[in-house]
Amino acid sequence: MEEILLAPFPRKIQRLEGTADLSPVTFILIPYEISKEMLFIANRLKCALSEYTNVTGKIVINDYGAANGPRIRLVLDPEISCGKTGSYRLAIKPEEIAIISNLPEGIFYGVATLKQLLMQFKATLPCLDISDEPDFPNRGVMLDISRGKVPKMDTLFALVDWFADLKINQIQLYTEHTFEYLRHPIPWRGASPFTGEEILALDAFCKERFIELVPNQNSFAHLTPWLKHPEYIHMAECPEGFDTPWGGRHDEPFSLSPAVPDSLEFLDSLYDEFLPYFSSKQFNVGCDETFELGQGRSKALVESKGKHRVYFDFLMKIHELVVKHNRIMMFWGDIIMEAPELIPELPKDVIALEWGYEAGHPFDAHGEKFAKSGLPFYVCPGTSAWNTIGGRTENALGNLRNAAENGKKHGAMGYLNTDWGDNGHINYQPVSYLGFLYGAAVSWNYENNKDLDVAKALSRFAFQDDTGLSGKAFYDLGNVYKAVGLTTANASVLARILMEDLDKTRFVEGIEPEGFDAAVAAIRSAVDTFRNSQPLCKDADIIRREFYNAARLLLHACKLGKIKLHLSSEHGGPTPEVRRKMRELSLDLAEIIDEHRELWLARNRVGGLEDVSLRNLNKLYAAYRKLS
Repeated sequence: MEEILLAPFPRKIQRLEGTADLSPVTFILIPYEISKEMLFIANRLKCALSEYTNVTGKIVINDYGAANGPRIRLVLDPEISCGKTGSYRLAIKPEEIAIISNLPEGIFYGVATLKQLLMQFKATLPCLDISDEPDFPNRGVMLDISRGKVPKMDTLFALVDWFADLKINQIQLYTEHTFEYLRHPIPWRGASPFTGEEILALDAFCKERFIELVPNQNSFAHLTPWLKHPEYIHMAECPEGFDTPWGGRHDEPFSLSPAVPDSLEFLDSLYDEFLPYFSSKQFNVGCDETFELGQGRSKALVESKGKHRVYFDFLMKIHELVVKHNRIMMFWGDIIMEAPELIPELPKDVIALEWGYEAGHPFDAHGEKFAKSGLPFYVCPGTSAWNTIGGRTENALGNLRNAAENGKKHGAMGYLNTDWGDNGHINYQPVSYLGFLYGAAVSWNYENNKDLDVAKALSRFAFQDDTGLSGKAFYDLGNVYKAVGLTTANASVLARILMEDLDKTRFVEGIEPEGFDAAVAAIRSAVDTFRNSQPLCKDADIIRREFYNAARLLLHACKLGKIKLHLSSEHGGPTPEVRRKMRELSLDLAEIIDEHRELWLARNRVGGLEDVSLRNLNKLYAAYRKLS
């Protein structure tokens, strides 16, 4: 019998003698007092039997049939002491398979584990005794739907279904302007926003799978899509833009001003329209990265009270609005962590979100501060997919592992795995799968999953590829960012090269030509691996195209990087040879862009495609044409 592969791997698993050999018709016994939840779970198991084993599942209350082989019992007993919410026991014996819990949620997770075993072993299952429960009560994923991709409903439903099998129990959709506010129609025009009706449908779909759809509306900074319009610019802290902390200038308004009374009335109107579509009592109001606070309309206020006190006071006014709408406020904790002396002043009914996306982020030190204050908090790492094209595998694993280890150490109540879309979501959806899967695993049980064979698990549970090669190919493509010999925070250098102006060479400084050669070799090796893979998931054809176009774009970045190295040493303008190479790159990029459009529309709505996702690539293409 081959090694057992599960993701998340359970807390306790014991191998027993023998096998459970399913018969062509296998009974699924459910409790006498049928509930909608239990019937849904039983049907989910029935579909898995059909998909992975060709066994016909027959849902019954009493086993009166002459069944050959083991029956599968779903045992819901409120009197059983099963530990934490979501706990279950899965016992596989030759005569019977039993999933036991005191709550339907536990039965659901037991079925999720059984589904993975069916995927691996088909109709002949090893006899096992599994006892399982989660480390974190709240295990979430946040999808950015405001910096490019607004997924189609079918795309979201498929993701939610997969997240449920990974035992994720919360989802957030990061929103700036991509909800159809009927009282505010201007900011979302052309952005393909979610409607209230769609959120209701998604909320119901999530609840069936024991997932809480948590509303998310940024409420302080990151509001350029609103504040750039004449109807809203009077509320902006800096209407003409501001000087950024990292140098340079942001030329558009970014944050609400605490000095403008209309700011709170505006937020109240958003909450009044947005929140009723969600059944969750939690609400993420964002409030991160208020970079320009004090540079504009609140300057006098900040000079009088101090920047962090002005931030804190406005946050508390937002809290009053959230309480008024009968919700529990979540907020990003970066600004408050700059002034940790204010943490004890926070009301104990708020939840701080401690975020950081590098492998070495101080989750330990920051978690200790929140824990000592008694404030509930989540740890919030990320998939490291954004700003990369192919991902940052090593960083993602380190970041996700760090958050789980130290979140558990300091008693975090939740783990929120974020998947951002900075600079237009030029990475394809499957690039994030590695982070989704590993984050789900270590947030369920850190100790038993920290050394998970991620590539192998990704192949089987994301791509349904028993060769193990598709997962390895994405894993390896995600490590190309290291091959050039220079790394940067929150991005890959290769992606940055494509985003900067053609005549700029900032992101190639410090790279040797051999670094680009090494990256090319790593990309081609990953492509060779993927060519030999056999993904059998429903969207396998799209995934193949996404992988190859991502690889092609990375190769393009390597070629451009080499040209930029040459340009940085030239003083008389591009040579004829460089211009010839520019013409070749323009033709290559045109084909990449055309393919990107088709792949984007296969999963996402049209909003955000041209004006956000393709903005940098179209600008680069125009620059090629001009120089060549």
